[in-house]
This record gives sequence, structure tokens and C-alpha cells, in this order.
Amino acid sequence: MKPTLFKCKHILSAGCALGAALLAGCAGANSMEKTITLKTMGSLYFGGTVTKLDNGETFHGDHGYAQYFIPAKSRNYPLIMWHGIGQSGRSYESTPDGREGFMAILPRRDWPVYIIDQPRRGRAGRTLATEVTHAVPTTMRESSAWNAFRNGIWEPPKAPYCYSGTQFPHDPASVDQFFRQQTPDTGAEPRTSDYYRFMGNTMAELLKQTGPAVLITHSNSGKYGWFSGMAAPESLKAIVAFEPGHIVLPEGEKVFDPPAGAEDAGRNMQPIRVPEEEFRKLAKIPILIVYGDNIATEPSTIFNVNIWRLSSIRAKQFADAVNRRGGDVRVIRLPELGIRGNTHSPFADRNNLEIADLLERYLHEKGLDGRDRPHPGPARKAVSQYTIPLQNANTQQK
Repeated sequence: MKPTLFKCKHILSAGCALGAALLAGCAGANSMEKTITLKTMGSLYFGGTVTKLDNGETFHGDHGYAQYFIPAKSRNYPLIMWHGIGQSGRSYESTPDGREGFMAILPRRDWPVYIIDQPRRGRAGRTLATEVTHAVPTTMRESSAWNAFRNGIWEPPKAPYCYSGTQFPHDPASVDQFFRQQTPDTGAEPRTSDYYRFMGNTMAELLKQTGPAVLITHSNSGKYGWFSGMAAPESLKAIVAFEPGHIVLPEGEKVFDPPAGAEDAGRNMQPIRVPEEEFRKLAKIPILIVYGDNIATEPSTIFNVNIWRLSSIRAKQFADAVNRRGGDVRVIRLPELGIRGNTHSPFADRNNLEIADLLERYLHEKGLDGRDRPHPGPARKAVSQYTIPLQNANTQQK
């Protein structure tokens, strides 16, 4: 029997294990007692283009935006957080029910963080490419966003319901906040290799200012994380991908095509093909891929139910391909660790402290939680020439 609308039973997630390879113990409860003390905070734009118009004007656009928070006793490597489809950096700021998100949880534990809005989204919305193409159900209908985030199922005109035992905070105010954090693209987000590389190169520009860092991606930005790794493998110390929307595979690599369930979902979830030499760069980077609960095991007629079933299968294909080339990719499913009820956004669920613990244990395992070279904050962007035709720059206009 289906649960009553928004009246699912809550359960506490059990266990705090990432497996025998990771350290045991939960730090979340005690860490909340610590005051957040920052050395500095601020924001910056990174990457982008300058278009010179026929009338002599210029247009600065297609850049990313980052806000940063640097603890007084900072760890060595910053964590850069990239949002998913229809989202902005708001995803990591506060949870729908108003608790602390990773923006506060991690600096409280002395992690420097950079939270970005990708080009043509949110505070990085300035672009000349104003025609929005390749819209998908997730961004076109609120019911599709509900399904995509696996809060439950909504098939209008039927009423929505939430999954039993979900970690999504589904009181009326939280549901309202969830839908209000959806935000549109201001310009096209082409599904082309050239655009994927552009996004990877844009992240590489931010890494020039931050220095070596750990990249955290979510959903649709998963593919941009792979291209970031191929653009700047020496600058990414690790990638942690929460439910990546797409994978990359080498050209010519043969993999099994799982039953799509719906033709559009099957097309959407085809691997992105890249040259072998580019793909091998990902073998230099430790990668953790995390999936939550309530992922279908059988084909469905619902687009976004199929998407995460296919994504989880493709992630295993990606991991196998990288690891065969000497890489270090691990795919974990939270229910298999006894952590149950998580949605498509585990870092914003009711147990997000436990998810932060899991992240920290992985970074500890990889030796990335040191403090001997504290991250000072971003370096200033190097710009050697004016991006406008400025004359007599040192002379004030009279």
C-alpha cells in the first residue's frame, strides 16, 4: 500500500561504516558544538569569456561564481562543491528544513570550502547564449524534480507521495523550500563534447586560484567533474561524486546496454565517449561515487525513475574501466552500509552529518585531511591585459 501523502514514517539511519577499509566512528554530534571561526570569506568569478561586439562594446560572460569560507585553522586542501541540474550553490548552503548544510558543517570541521554556481546559472548567469536548449523533464516540471530527487513519486494528476523511511524532511515548510531552490538556466547548456570540455576548463581556471583541491559533484555536474579531472588531473586530489548523471568511457570501449525502460532515458544515459589518452588521466585521481536509497532495480515508465537505475549501472561500468587502467574508483550504495532512506541529495537529508562523516573518513583514508600546509584562500586571478580597450589607464578623466 502506498504511504499517505507526505506522511511517511521516519527511521534513523543505522551504522556509520564506509567498509572495513575506512575508519569507524561518527564525529557529527560532537562537531556541532564547535564554533565556526573563519580566517576569511568572500567570493570570486572564475573562467569566462570576453566577446568584442561590432560597436566597440565588450561582453564579459560564461564565467563561474564561487563563494568561499576559509577556517582560521584550515586544513590543507579545499573542498569545491558543484551543484546539480536546476540547482545552484544553494544546494550546499542550508537544508530544506533549515539545518546547516555542508557550507557550515565542513568549515566547522576546519575544511576550507568553495561553493560554486556554474556558468549560465544563478549568480553566474551572464551570457549571450540566451536560447535554452536540451530541456529535460527534471527542469520542466516540478513533478519531475520530485521524482528525480527521489523524495517519492509524483505522476500528475495523481497526488504525490514520499517514500517510507525517507531522510528527506517532508514537513510542509521543507517541501515548499525544496521547490523554491530550483533555478533556471539563463542560457543554453549544450550536450556536446566541446561544451563539456569548456566546463572542465572553467573548473581548471578556478583550480589555478585555489591550488590543489577536492572536487565534490552532484548529479548533472558529475560529467563536468570527469572533464575537470581530464583538464587538470594534477590539481584534483580526489573527486567525490554524489549520484553522477553521466559517465565517460574511452572511444571503442564496449559495455553492456541495460534495459532503458523508456527510450528517452536510454538515450540520455549513454556514456560520453572520450579519447583513450584523456580517459587515462582519471586513473590518477582517487574517485568515490555515492548513491542513496530507493533506486529502482527494474525498468519503469517514469523518466527519472529510470535515470538513477541506469546511472548506478553505468557508474559500475565507469569504475571497472578506470580501475582496469590502474585507477582508484569506488562505488558505494548507502543502504548497503546500513545508511537508509537517503534521497538523490544525501548531503541535504536529515542525516547529512552522517554523510559528512563518511566524506571525512574517505578523505582521511586518502591522506587528504592534513593541516601542515593550511589553505590560505584563493590567489588573485592573473590578468595581464585589460579586457576592454582602456586608454591612459592611470590618468583620471577630467
